[in-house]
Amino acid sequence: MRRKITIRVVNGLKPGETVWDETVKGFGVRRQKESVSYILKSRFKGRQKLVTIGRHGSPWTPEMARKRAQELLSLIARGIDPVALKREERARLSLDAVWKVFLDDHVSKLKPRTQQDYVHRYDRYIAPVLGSKALRDLDRDDVASLHRKLKDKPRTANYCLAILSKLMNWAEVKGYRPQNSNPVRGIRKYPENHRERFLSQAELAALSRALEEELQERNDVYVVAAIRLLILTGARLSEILTLKWQYVDLDCGLLLLPDSKTGKKTIVLNEAAQGVLRELPRQKGNPYVICGHKEGQHLVNLQKPWRRIRKRAGLEDVRIHDLRHTFASLAARKGGSLPRIGVLLGHSQIQTTQRYAHLIVDDVRQLADAVGNELKVIVADNGDPMEAEAGG
Repeated sequence: MRRKITIRVVNGLKPGETVWDETVKGFGVRRQKESVSYILKSRFKGRQKLVTIGRHGSPWTPEMARKRAQELLSLIARGIDPVALKREERARLSLDAVWKVFLDDHVSKLKPRTQQDYVHRYDRYIAPVLGSKALRDLDRDDVASLHRKLKDKPRTANYCLAILSKLMNWAEVKGYRPQNSNPVRGIRKYPENHRERFLSQAELAALSRALEEELQERNDVYVVAAIRLLILTGARLSEILTLKWQYVDLDCGLLLLPDSKTGKKTIVLNEAAQGVLRELPRQKGNPYVICGHKEGQHLVNLQKPWRRIRKRAGLEDVRIHDLRHTFASLAARKGGSLPRIGVLLGHSQIQTTQRYAHLIVDDVRQLADAVGNELKVIVADNGDPMEAEAGG
């Protein structure tokens, strides 16, 4: 199909459709599933070449792309390979420039929380050190230097390595860097000491009293219900705050989440959690379980009331996420296996649940000691156990 490529034509493209310009030979625009790109198809030394000029949007418009197509055709006429030129132009781009393309092409497809983590760590830690450096010049020493600068924040340092590694692998696939040139490869991550804070029965009782006082003084039933559900289900904060009534099946005692950090997830509700949900008032026109201050919206920030409640309970070192750890630790102490605990928490990998293994081992050791106390007659102090066995 040939016609002059305009904004109207671009906006009217259907997925998989390509339109060739009637004024500049070989200049075209095509829509894939979502994105629209300007292209140039030509011949160089008898071989067909297809060059992607750029993706529609900032900065590419039909007129800018048409002008660039004409420039490339002029270079071809002078014996310059447009594909090699494109590769060279990409190689000269800074890390910041490539990051913007990476954001649009890859990061935008990730879960919202992961997108926020990527952007925060790149802007806060990576860009100030490496952002202005040409992508092709970025080497292992540069990345290792950044990693060392963050050694006092081992988890952040390792997360930045992971982001850079993903970016570099993507850059290789897209032709921004040579294959197998990832400068992150071979850099050892710092050991991470995962903070484990479990609430004791006395601390849980103190928290329960604080929640009751909060309810009496402020009557914020949704804040209190959210915290109680976090304690009783081991769910993630985002899962409780964004929970809709349509995902709640009280007859079967289940939360049927269509999406979570690890994908589709089912949470089994104990009787206490079911009781919290049954008593919670529903707001007309609001689909969310934990209603926020804006009409029809869910509560978006639990941190401020949590700080107030934990101070009242004398638990100022306890994070909201520690409620999830507490649920898991109790499951381990009640005899839950690692795979079963992983299912309860919605872990996608058993390695994530492994942090609770020592709790299971501790309980098994206590059981072994109890059995050993009953059997210690076999190693009585008044004789050689082997002699006792032979004599008996």
